[in-house]
Amino acid sequence: MSFTTRAQVRFADVDPAGIVFYPRYFEMLNCAVEDWFEQDLGVDFKTMHLEHHIGVPTVRLETEFLAPSSLGDRLDITIAPRQLGRTSCALSIEFAGNGVTRLRAQVVLVCMDLHSKRPIAWPETLRTGIERGLPAPIAPAA
Repeated sequence: MSFTTRAQVRFADVDPAGIVFYPRYFEMLNCAVEDWFEQDLGVDFKTMHLEHHIGVPTVRLETEFLAPSSLGDRLDITIAPRQLGRTSCALSIEFAGNGVTRLRAQVVLVCMDLHSKRPIAWPETLRTGIERGLPAPIAPAA
């Protein structure tokens, strides 16, 4: 099960050539992760960071830029959990607009205690939400 949110390419996102300046995709990606936590996993970043003192920094990011995006484009950003560890979570993220895949990313987030700056186990509510999105295990062949 995946989660999809939407972003609009704004004037501040494009370079003089009129296409998205690649670091802006990473800002959009982070906003999409924030939307996923709030809308799908049920915990907004304000509560998570300021009340629970938990962060989810990106520790690995592999990106393929497949097609340019231009000013005014509306992009669907889809997040699909791939793997869940005790303290980390691997995600596949895809940006698409007008039926064209623009970007694919493989991301690893780590659940971190903001005071100690050390990885911690996912809180049960987040773990349950992430598990809901994981692909079903493949049954062994008979």
